[in-house]
Amino acid sequence: MMNFVWLLAVEAAETVEEGGGLFDLDATLPLMAVQFVLLAVALNALFYKPLGKVLDERDGYISSNQVDAAERLAKAEQIAQQYQQELAETRRQAQTVIAEAQEEAQKIAAQTVASAQQEAQAQREQVQRELDEQKSQAMATLEQQVDGLSRQILDKLLGSLAA
Repeated sequence: MMNFVWLLAVEAAETVEEGGGLFDLDATLPLMAVQFVLLAVALNALFYKPLGKVLDERDGYISSNQVDAAERLAKAEQIAQQYQQELAETRRQAQTVIAEAQEEAQKIAAQTVASAQQEAQAQREQVQRELDEQKSQAMATLEQQVDGLSRQILDKLLGSLAA
């Protein structure tokens, strides 16, 4: 490695002695400038323009996809909002149906209870009439028996007094 550095130093020293340096102003400088300009034109035509075109197409594709995605997102949000509104309306309708069913059930229950109470009252009245009738019959039977026993007792008393 050290030998290589020495060789470079020796070569540089020879070049300085010959009069040539890093910035010699001779015909090579304009030639290098023309080569650089031609290389820049060739790279622009063959590499940078197609690459720029591809990048522009890619940017257009990405932006169109972003616009499309934004439209789809907006549509999805609109559909979700519509679904939420329909769901809320359906819940309100369900609550209304449930309330009406409960109210109808309460009416039916009240009617059934009232009907049962009327029937029970009618049965009580019927039983009371039957009891009153049986009581009246029992009283009439007892009065007849009391009258019969009273006559027998009277006949025995009168028969024992007469005898």
